[in-house]
Amino acid sequence: MISTQPALFVPHGAPTFALRPGAAGAALTAAGRALARPRAIVIVSAHWDTATPTVGFADRPETIHDFRGFPKELYALRYPAIGCREAADEVVAAIEAAGLAVERDEHRGLDHGAWIPLRLMFTDADAPVIPVSIQSRGGPEAAWRLGRALAPLTARNFLVIGSGNLTHNLRDVQTAWRHGGQTPVYVRAFADWMAERLTVRDLPALLDYRRQAPGAVQAHPTDEHLLPLYVALGAAGNPARIDRFHAGIDDCVIAMDAYAFLPQERGGS
Repeated sequence: MISTQPALFVPHGAPTFALRPGAAGAALTAAGRALARPRAIVIVSAHWDTATPTVGFADRPETIHDFRGFPKELYALRYPAIGCREAADEVVAAIEAAGLAVERDEHRGLDHGAWIPLRLMFTDADAPVIPVSIQSRGGPEAAWRLGRALAPLTARNFLVIGSGNLTHNLRDVQTAWRHGGQTPVYVRAFADWMAERLTVRDLPALLDYRRQAPGAVQAHPTDEHLLPLYVALGAAGNPARIDRFHAGIDDCVIAMDAYAFLPQERGGS
C-alpha cells in the first residue's frame, strides 16, 4: 500500500541550530520518527532562490556550508544524502503538469536550510532527497502555486518539506543581543496571527500577510524565509488537520514554529 504523506513546514534557525538543537530540534526529531519512510523527500529551502522553479538531480547532494564566521565544528558537519533521478523526474513532471516552467540542476547540493532539519529528522539519510528552489520575486502566491503543483506527489509517498522560519529579522537578533536578550513584541504576535489564520484556513489573509499580519514587515524584511510555509500549505491540498507541533523562539527573535499539514483520508473531500 502506498502511503500518503503530510506536508511539513520546519524551522532551520541560525546555522548554530545544528550544534544546539534544543526544544525545536527535539520536536523535529520526534516528527521524523513518527513518519512512514517516504519514497523521497522534496525539500524547499529559503536559501535556494531562483527565477524559475528548479529541481536538483545530484546523485549525492553535497552538504553546502553557505555561511561565514561560525564555530569551526559547524563546518565539519555533513549530511550524507542520496538522490534519485527517477524521483526527481517525477517532481519535474508534477511541476510541468501544473503549467509551471521548470528547470533542472544536475549538481545542486543541500544548503543549511535543507541539511540542518534533515539531519535532525532523518539521521539515517536513507530516503532520497530532491531539493527544489523557491522564487522570492513571486511572493506567497507563487510559493503556494508551487506547492499545489507538488501536491499530487504526497499521495505517492513523497514527503514535501518547506524549510524556513516563521520570523526572520537578523538585524533585530543583533539588537536584542545588545539590549539584554528581550524578545520584541511583534515576534509572538506575528506567529500567533499566522497560527490563527492557518487554523481557520484563511488563505486570502495568509497570502496578503504583509498588509494584514501584525508586525509583518518587521518579522520579514524580505519574505523568502516565510515562503516555504506556503509551499507546504499548497502541497497539502485541503488538509484534514493542521498541527502546530512546535512553537518557540530562538535567539530572541527567530520564531521556530513547525507545522504538519495532515492529509485527508483517501476518498475524503
